[in-house]
Amino acid sequence: MKFKVFFIGLCLCVSSHGFAVEKTTIRIGVQASGTLEWELLALQDDPQVKPADFQLEIQPVANAEAGKVALQAGSVDMIVSDWIWVSSLRATGADFTFYPYSNTSGALVVAEKSPIHSIKDLKGKRLGIAGGELDKNWLLLQALAQKEQLDLNASVEKTFGAPPLINEQIKQNRVDAVLTYWHFAVRLEGQGYHQIIDGRGILKGLGITENVPSIGYVFKQGWAEKHKQAIDNFFKAGKQAKNRLCTSDATWQKIIPLTHTDDLSTQNLLRQRYCEGGVEQWGEKEQKAAGRIYKLLGTLSDNRLTGQSADLQPGTFWSLK
Repeated sequence: MKFKVFFIGLCLCVSSHGFAVEKTTIRIGVQASGTLEWELLALQDDPQVKPADFQLEIQPVANAEAGKVALQAGSVDMIVSDWIWVSSLRATGADFTFYPYSNTSGALVVAEKSPIHSIKDLKGKRLGIAGGELDKNWLLLQALAQKEQLDLNASVEKTFGAPPLINEQIKQNRVDAVLTYWHFAVRLEGQGYHQIIDGRGILKGLGITENVPSIGYVFKQGWAEKHKQAIDNFFKAGKQAKNRLCTSDATWQKIIPLTHTDDLSTQNLLRQRYCEGGVEQWGEKEQKAAGRIYKLLGTLSDNRLTGQSADLQPGTFWSLK
């Protein structure tokens, strides 16, 4: 589906001194088929959105890596990515920062009549893993397995690949289980597959009970400090749009074509999981938990995922205050 570049509000607003001033344009890189696309469409179509001090310019990006390249090159002002990447960049002197968007996470999925009922049952099986060896869900799943004296890295036959490829692998019975991103897990569940554990369940098994967002908006701190009010308004408008998608069937109906499925049960499950990923609490407690996860991932990846810094970098998380 092609993206349309659209703007929210008018191009000019009036300052407190009566002078017309240009609004802040937020150039946001968006992947096709991502849930951010849903949210921005809901925001665009909302008749209650009033002219504010920002306007959006939507720029399509092919995938997550392309979005990172565009942000670092200055082609866009904002993307959706993860805070681990942000902290690793800040350790090198970059000033990117993160504001939470969703805590929906990936999942371990098996066929309906699979003999795999727990992580222990993966021993000797074929596992498809979305992403690569440094995928954070894969690293954390290994850590949880280690608590049960199971070395997953040595005891399963691994297949790494892009999520659509991994889904096809299990459909064709080339793997026995898949560890994949949440919306690809949902598409399998809509076809009769079932979930063994999700990312939040893995973290709870590792003693981290706080709901830590998996992804969020990433942007330059220096740029945001110059446009605080506009950024604040955008985040508030986005949250309102998400709430409407979760509470208004009429709003949800408008974005169903963006789910790229005609199956009603899959559509409903996509909506359910999307809404469950809302970030309701984001404070010191959750940010300290993120720091613990960061240390754990650094150890598990031998610092290849997190970079050379042992601790989460100051400024990784943007504050609206």
